[in-house]
Amino acid sequence: MEYLDFELPIKELEDQLDKCKLIGEESDVDVTETCQQIEKKLESTRKDIFKNLTAWQRVQLSRHPSRPYTLDFIKALTKGTFMELHGDRTVKDDKAMVGGLGKIGDQSYMFIGQQKGYNTKTRQYRNFGMSNPEGYRKALRLMKMAEKFKIPVVTLIDTPGAYPGLEAEERGQGEAIARNIFEMTRLKTPIISIIIGEGASGGALGIGVGDRVLMLENTWYTVISPESCSSILWRSWEYKEDAAEALKLTAKDMNRLKLIDGIIKEPLGGAHTDREKTYKSVEMAIKKAYKELSELTEKKLVTARMDKYANMGVYKG
Repeated sequence: MEYLDFELPIKELEDQLDKCKLIGEESDVDVTETCQQIEKKLESTRKDIFKNLTAWQRVQLSRHPSRPYTLDFIKALTKGTFMELHGDRTVKDDKAMVGGLGKIGDQSYMFIGQQKGYNTKTRQYRNFGMSNPEGYRKALRLMKMAEKFKIPVVTLIDTPGAYPGLEAEERGQGEAIARNIFEMTRLKTPIISIIIGEGASGGALGIGVGDRVLMLENTWYTVISPESCSSILWRSWEYKEDAAEALKLTAKDMNRLKLIDGIIKEPLGGAHTDREKTYKSVEMAIKKAYKELSELTEKKLVTARMDKYANMGVYKG
């Protein structure tokens, strides 16, 4: 298991516990009490660390290499019923954006989300979760299909941003994202958006306009990454921690500012420490949101969604 820098005290105690158990197995010395003391200290240390996480530490957790990605969530939620759909019917199939049909229980959903890679080869294949214009056009095609067949849409957001390459701009990156935002505000089927990792910039917004927007506890959602913000304001990445605090990008900040609709709790230590528990929490959140949204007529659904976004940032003096 990989440890982040602020998790090193946990690693040290876990190493001590392993050594303690090994001594007990290889000798006649009774180390039960010592092991129990270490376990108690380990539990206490873990709680203290994860109770007081900074914004930057949550950013680090959202990028943890062992954290589940979009396809992990989809496969766990749909239990083998997922059928991936490909292509934007114009240019090609964007591997950074995945989508398709699947069932949670008896209810069908159109799942759409950014997919990152697990190693160097798959990261290049998935373009590090950064979609090209055809990825957003594929997403829109699937949303329109869902609307036609009255299937709710679930979007899973995990991207450092839309791909900023020259070829992406030549093929209309900005227009593709803007078109998705425009069309999603008017889509006549429920949209449930969940930030499962990184939620950066227009790359996230391109599939993030939802009736219910939820964030996993250790994720972030903002207009720019802390590193890029730091490089613009301070001409250096050294101030990324200050930038993270200033951006108010955590789930708690976003919920307080009423820019999202709720937070999905993660197991202590992050989603990667207990994947099954995380999947179950996300499944329950999707079911709850869909139950509420399914009671609305198409007209009320779209009106409520447009009003929700129109009211963001409006303050009365």
